Amino acid sequence: MEGDIYLNGNRAQPGHQKFAVEKMLDETPTYVVFNGSVGSLTGKNALKAKTGERVRIFFGVGGPNLTSSFHVIGEIFDRVYAEGASEFNTNVQTTMVPAGGATVVESTTEVPGTLTIVDHSLGRLEKGAAGQIAVEGDPRPEIFQSIKTGAGGAGGH
Repeated sequence: MEGDIYLNGNRAQPGHQKFAVEKMLDETPTYVVFNGSVGSLTGKNALKAKTGERVRIFFGVGGPNLTSSFHVIGEIFDRVYAEGASEFNTNVQTTMVPAGGATVVESTTEVPGTLTIVDHSLGRLEKGAAGQIAVEGDPRPEIFQSIKTGAGGAGGH
């Protein structure tokens, strides 16, 4: 589930914060999160899969305001059941999920590594909308081989 949270104060402020009605009315969330909190699907909480497995994600947006551009960096959805429909679309990169709506996506993992789950409105990543799928299995360099150049990251995705 993805949800937008509106609080007085800012994200760096620790402790309990009160709900901010004006931020909700202006649609400027303090946090945008998966499963109710920052980090709920990362690190030790990441979803797990093995290479060759079909992964099915039931993804909803509780809102109250934002629509999600649901995407898994490093994957193409083999099937997307938009808004939970019985018919599906194939080979979809990003799917729109409205506030109060849901979708089902499927993909088959082919190589080991960590896939990143995001709302492709990427500013929301910094507000907490990030998850991971940790895929275990044997390397498959005929499909994908990482190329390292220097100490820095390449950025982007």
